[in-house]
Amino acid sequence: PLDTAGPILLLASQTQGRHALEDYIIWFDHLGMSDVDRVGGKNASLGEMISNLANAGVTVPGGFATTAHAYREFLATDGLKERIDNALDALDINDVNELARVGAQIRQWIIETPFPDVLENALKESFATLQDGNEHMAVAVRSSATAEDLPDASFAGQQETYLNISGRRNLVLTCKRVFASLFTDRAISYRVDKGFNHMDVALSIGVQKMVRADTGSSGVMFTIDTESGFEGVVLINAAWGLGENVVQGAVNPDEFYVYKNTLSDQHSPIVRRQLGEKAIKMVYSHDSTAGLSTRNVEVAREDQIRFCIDDDDVLQLAKYAVIIEKHYGRPMDIEWAKDGENGELFILQARPETVQSGLDK
Repeated sequence: PLDTAGPILLLASQTQGRHALEDYIIWFDHLGMSDVDRVGGKNASLGEMISNLANAGVTVPGGFATTAHAYREFLATDGLKERIDNALDALDINDVNELARVGAQIRQWIIETPFPDVLENALKESFATLQDGNEHMAVAVRSSATAEDLPDASFAGQQETYLNISGRRNLVLTCKRVFASLFTDRAISYRVDKGFNHMDVALSIGVQKMVRADTGSSGVMFTIDTESGFEGVVLINAAWGLGENVVQGAVNPDEFYVYKNTLSDQHSPIVRRQLGEKAIKMVYSHDSTAGLSTRNVEVAREDQIRFCIDDDDVLQLAKYAVIIEKHYGRPMDIEWAKDGENGELFILQARPETVQSGLDK
């Protein structure tokens, strides 16, 4: 008789392997907004756009996310969670010196604790797949907090983002640094002030192909006027280089207002342009180690006095913004980048706009 047990067992083993991998790593194109509890809002939104808006022309760089399960498995290693719990239970956050000492100690524990083999191997294998033979490919490594069940919680900007990260070992170390950033002095104090249990927040890491905005431009845009709350315009901020300076308010960007109602007409929908100083730009450094992988340089005078994107770019970005807003059904806060090598525009992140949306109407 034909022995079919071997192929069946092999198939079962391969299926279990794929399922085990998805416990730790999920590719963006397999994610959507129903996965917030697994990968946080930021990574879920990337998956949502890649899965649903690509046919509408919205281009998002590919990548993958680690899961909340992966984070909790890591904390279960070598008694790490218990050590963190004990240190935080005894902490008085009003003692700033003690807060700094305990926070630094916890972050050091995280850096020194080895990842479970299954997580480290999953990271390295997924990164190799993303590289697709390009050993010099750089990625952005960002945090995405899974705190959707906590009322009125906003963890945006509290964890680290690292740009221009390359190399598998370097990626693993950078992921540890992102996990450690959940225990900065500011993040610890915020959770205590809000009455949140520190372990109710898990961290997902997004690993996303870099756009060569270091030789191009980037910025943020809103599908609402953030000053007045007028919903009929798209507001675009733009500066030379990588977008962190615009996000952090470290640079005075170019500013464009686009009127949504005439965006598809022959009339010019750009109702306002304002030239920004753009005195500095963030570019790649020669060291791809986390924390050392980017640097700020002065912008040449001739570039300071000209717009860093043209009208075609402005209109294309505004169209992307309207498509994204329509899909999510609410005003959005969107990060974008223009690749200086090929001129292509990319959407890097999209989240609900919170300034005007959070005001009592």
